[in-house]
Formats: sequence, structure tokens, C-alpha cells
Amino acid sequence: MVDTKDKTRAHLIEVAARLLRTEGPAAVTTRAVAHAAGAQAPTIYRLFGDKDGLLDAVAEHVFATYVAEKALTAGHGDPIADLRAGWDAHLDFGLANPALFALLIDPRRPSSSTVAAGLEVLRTRVRRVAAIGRLRVPESRAVELIHAIGTGAVLTLLSQPAQSRDLGLADALYDTLTRAILTDTPALTDDSTTASAVAFRTVVPELPGLTATERLLMSEWLERASEACPTAQT
Repeated sequence: MVDTKDKTRAHLIEVAARLLRTEGPAAVTTRAVAHAAGAQAPTIYRLFGDKDGLLDAVAEHVFATYVAEKALTAGHGDPIADLRAGWDAHLDFGLANPALFALLIDPRRPSSSTVAAGLEVLRTRVRRVAAIGRLRVPESRAVELIHAIGTGAVLTLLSQPAQSRDLGLADALYDTLTRAILTDTPALTDDSTTASAVAFRTVVPELPGLTATERLLMSEWLERASEACPTAQT
């Protein structure tokens, strides 16, 4: 049975999320949310501390739902297609939730477990690409590049009038990104040393007959080797 306090909290988050989505952050005041939810302002202070606490809870709720849906589609089908699907989902989320997106990328806001979970989904997708020998840079570099370029793409599109956004720009950015991090074919030739090292690193945790320390060392060696190869440079 759902506790009354939990029901009230969930209702306030839902109302605040709706105000944030339709009217922007300025509309999400304790008074406005309390009025729209049919509650008293002191209730918000008791449950969330202040307006910032309420906004944090809204961001966590909406983004957690998005991450959960993204996680359900991760790891199914072609890794390259899954990577593109993740990129498209990121753009769709950012464009559909501009105010919330701004909250989530605000460097002044403490990092949350939900944001960390979203990055873990991205790491899983990147690891699957690495495992088939298609990654030309270390996994960590690929994750950083995708995250940075994806965030920049959303912010650039949001800066344009909604009716005249150049969605082709996002496609061009993705094409540039994939040329920097992906090989055209699986690692089979001498000029794909980095892809080979990156791919082999994905199976190190499952290698039999090695201690945890040996696996860690081998993983570190392969990481260093992939970073040192010319094809790892972007």
C-alpha cells in the first residue's frame, strides 16, 4: 500500500514537472506548485526542503523514467544501430524537455545516481561496439566524445527557433562523431591495432585462469596500448 506521504510527494512532482515542461523553470515556484496541486506551500518545504529540492526531485523522476526506457533497449540487436538509437533518443529527450535538460547539465548541480545510470547505459552500448572490433578509440574516450557532442548538439538545436531547427546538423555531427570513433570494418588488418586492443579489452574480465590483479593489469596495458596507437587520436 502506498504511503500518503509518498502519494503527496509523487503528486507534487508530477504537477511541478508539468509546469516545468509547459511554462519553464520560472513558473515552478512553491506557491504555484502548491496551488496547482491543491496543497499547502509548507508541505513542499517539509517534503523537499525548498524550490531547488523540488526541482531536483522533478529532474530525477523524469530522467529516471527516460533512463529506464533507454536501458530496456540497450543490448538488443546490432551494436552500431543501438548506438545510433541512443543518440536519437538523447536528442529527442533534450528537445522535448529543454528546461529539464538545462537542469541536468548544470555543472553547479550535484551529480545524481540517475545521471550516473544514464552514463552507464551509454558505456554498455559503447562496450558492445568495442566487442565487435569497431571502436578505433578507447571506450572511455568514446563515451566522453559521445556525451560531449550529444550535449552540444541538443544545446545548439535548442538555441534555434523551434519552427526552423536544422535537424540535419545533428546528423552531420553524428557522422563526424562516428568517423572519429568507429572503424569501417571489424579489426582484421595491421592498421586497426587500436580496434584490436579495445576489442580484446572487453573480454579480459571473463578470461579464465587469471587473478583479479592480473585481469586489472592486462586491462590497464590494453588501455595504454590503445591510447598510444595513431588510430586512437581524434
